[in-house]
Amino acid sequence: MKQSSLHLKRFIGPNVELLRGAIVAAALVAFLSTFLNTAYGDEPALPSSEVPAAVAPATVAAGAKLQTLFEDKSYYEGPAWDPRSGRLYCTRFMDANTQVLRLDAPGKVTVWMDKTRGVNGLYLGNDGRLLAAQGQAKAILSMKIGADGPEETKVLATSKTWHAPNDLCQTPRGDIYFTDPDFGPMKSSTVYRIDTTGKVTAAVTDMALCNGITASLDGRTLYVGDSNRKHWRSYPIADDGSVGQGKLFFAPQGDNKWDPDGMTVDARGNLYLTGMGRVWAVTPTGKLLGSVPTPEFCSNVRFGGADNKTLYITGQHKIYGLAMAVPGRPSPAPPAIAHK
Repeated sequence: MKQSSLHLKRFIGPNVELLRGAIVAAALVAFLSTFLNTAYGDEPALPSSEVPAAVAPATVAAGAKLQTLFEDKSYYEGPAWDPRSGRLYCTRFMDANTQVLRLDAPGKVTVWMDKTRGVNGLYLGNDGRLLAAQGQAKAILSMKIGADGPEETKVLATSKTWHAPNDLCQTPRGDIYFTDPDFGPMKSSTVYRIDTTGKVTAAVTDMALCNGITASLDGRTLYVGDSNRKHWRSYPIADDGSVGQGKLFFAPQGDNKWDPDGMTVDARGNLYLTGMGRVWAVTPTGKLLGSVPTPEFCSNVRFGGADNKTLYITGQHKIYGLAMAVPGRPSPAPPAIAHK
């Protein structure tokens, strides 16, 4: 017998029960880890260690920095770019009033819609009309983008039972998904779907505080931010527009705990997520590409500009612009099924 084998045998003899206990404990830990991941459907989706969070993603134009396009003491949300007018629209919260502004040039804005009754998230619909989540009035609106303000406003859905519709998006087939967060006890936050016939159904009910929302380029994945749990989840969308079981998509680590909020998608399908002090760029599978720090709380993002290569960022007191190397999601085309 070799000397090393002899030493091993002498060690195992009196410590066999200790080793058995260690083996059992390790097996128990492995079982619990697998059980918890299976039970809650949450597979780890943390940022890749290969890309430090402080590194700007390669999708940002070389040398680009945040440019302040407008600022005052208000809070800004819901950016939406209209390629027809070549203008950015966003919501402004000031005291008891909310407005929709049009950014005409750096430092110059026009009040496009006043006293909006709580319009928050905006989204350019497939038909070129502006979709709006109207929080105070508990409604989802569709508005023609007029030169001096909204025209032909339609209420697509409304319910007194909703909390306050927050953010929304539309998939290529025409379905509209919007978040209705429960900022109180956080027991009834819901993502709703409005199908092309106008029928409203609950699509997601497993989030503590759903907030920002968007869909993948092909409309087969729904992404939703949870402002309470400080992470983002993804949900499969079936051919009929129904939503399947979700899973953890992205959960960055860090000391900043600013809420996850709005998001957008570029032409490659990469996502740009606002929250926790940064705009996080991640692949459609949740791999971190890098991030851009924001000095103030950042509420939402949207691509736009003449070449669709400006990332507009809204937040506390400011509207920023960031030059990008990759364009945003292409301008919407009319859906195969028209939304009534």
